[in-house]
Amino acid sequence: MPLTFREVLRADPAADGLLAAHFDLMRAQSPAESCHVMTADELRGAAARVFVGMESDGQAVAVGALKPFGEGEAELKAMHCLQARRGQGYGRALLSHLVCVAQDAGVRTLWLETGSSAEFAAARALYASAGFAPCAPFGTYQPDPLSMFMTRSL
Repeated sequence: MPLTFREVLRADPAADGLLAAHFDLMRAQSPAESCHVMTADELRGAAARVFVGMESDGQAVAVGALKPFGEGEAELKAMHCLQARRGQGYGRALLSHLVCVAQDAGVRTLWLETGSSAEFAAARALYASAGFAPCAPFGTYQPDPLSMFMTRSL
């Protein structure tokens, strides 16, 4: 089923519900000191652009954000698909949408932090298949054996 994406400009029950599920999952999979997940309010406070993917019946099934990071740079945040919809290409569609939005906004470099454990293997594979490569910690991130940092030029 194809997805349509819409930008969420303020509090939104569909997007905020997915972001809350993402927050809870990330906190359950990583210790607090190694978990860099942001709440919906924190994303909005950081001027992140949040996008929700909707199925044709109107159900929100995916969410992701672009957080500004320096001139011409952005960080991917909060990439999440409903568990019941995983394996259907929604994560790839979401990532492609975010890359296109970033390019259209003049972003030249995208960055991301994800987990290094087995639970994050599918996410790392998705990012690598989309041209992201491992890199050193960026911004305020510190080296952490539970984190993997990746980047991609646009």
